[in-house]
Amino acid sequence: MIQTGASHGPSKRRKGYAMVATSFVIMGSVGALVTWATAPESMLLVLRMGIGAATLAVFFARSALWAEVRRPGILKLLLVMAAIDSGTLLLFFTSMRLTNVAIGMFLLFLSPLWVALLAPPILHQRTDRMVWPGLGLAMAGLALIIVPPAVGTEVSVSFWGILCGLASGILLAGCLMLVSALRRRGLRSATIVIAEGALDVLFLLPLAVWQTWIVGSGLTSRDLLVGLVLGTLCMALTYMLLTEGMGFIPVQHVTILGYLEPLAAPLYAFLLVGEVPSDWTMLGGLLIIAAGVLVVLAGERQATLATQADPAEPNPMRLV
Repeated sequence: MIQTGASHGPSKRRKGYAMVATSFVIMGSVGALVTWATAPESMLLVLRMGIGAATLAVFFARSALWAEVRRPGILKLLLVMAAIDSGTLLLFFTSMRLTNVAIGMFLLFLSPLWVALLAPPILHQRTDRMVWPGLGLAMAGLALIIVPPAVGTEVSVSFWGILCGLASGILLAGCLMLVSALRRRGLRSATIVIAEGALDVLFLLPLAVWQTWIVGSGLTSRDLLVGLVLGTLCMALTYMLLTEGMGFIPVQHVTILGYLEPLAAPLYAFLLVGEVPSDWTMLGGLLIIAAGVLVVLAGERQATLATQADPAEPNPMRLV
C-alpha cells in the first residue's frame, strides 16, 4: 500500500511543490526556443528527448535502472506512457495548425480538469475541494493570457482541430497520472525520465526524419544549439525536477501548478526578444499565481489533517 504526497513530511512536501513549480517555470522557455529554431517541431522533440535521456543516462544508467525496468509490468507501463506522451505532443501541434495557438493551448491546458475528475476513480487520490477554485482561477488566468492577443485575428474553427486539442489535454492528463502511479510504485525519477525520453525518440524519429531531410532542408547550427538547450535544460533538468516532485504531492496539484508554464512564456519572450507583456498577461499571471498559492495551502492543510489523524484509521489519500 503506497501513500500519496499528502502523507509525506512537511519538508518533503514543500520540496515537492518547489521542484514542480521550478520545472514548469523553466519549461516556459520552450516556446521561445522553438520559435528561434528553424527545424520541424518533430525533430526538435527528438533532439530534446534524445539529448535529455542521453545526458541522464551518463549519470543514472546503472544496474538499478535495468532492474527496475525488468520488474513485472513496468516496461509495459513505460511503453504506454511514452506512446501517450508522443501522441499528446503530436495532437497538440496538429490542433494549433488546424485552429490557432490560443485554442490549441487552451484545450491542452484543460488537462487539470481531466485529472481532477479521473484521479479519484483511477488513482484512488481524493480531489481536495480547494482544487476546484484553484482550477477556476488558473483557467481564468490562462484565458486572459492567450485570448486577448487572438481577438481580432482570423480564427479557423476546425472540428478536427478542436477534437485533436481535446484529445491532447486528455492524453496529457493520462500521462501525468501514469508518471504519478509509477513514482508511487517505487520507480526512481531517473528511470522514468530516461525511459520516457528514449521511447519518445523511437516513436517520433520516423516522422522527424521525413519532415527534416526528406521534405525539409536539414538541420542548422542554430537548430543543434536549441536542441542542446532543450535536451539538457528543458528535459533532463526539468523532467527530473517534475518527476521527483510528483512523488511528494497529489497529481491534481501538479497539474494546476502546470499553469506556471504559460505564465512564464511571455517573460521569456520579453527577455529573449523584447516582447513586452500586456496588461491582460500580467493580470492573468496574478490569477495563476493565486491558484498556485491556493493549492499549496490546500496541501499544507491536507498534511496537517493527516498527521493529526489516528494512525489506525485508513488514510483516504492512499493509492491502492
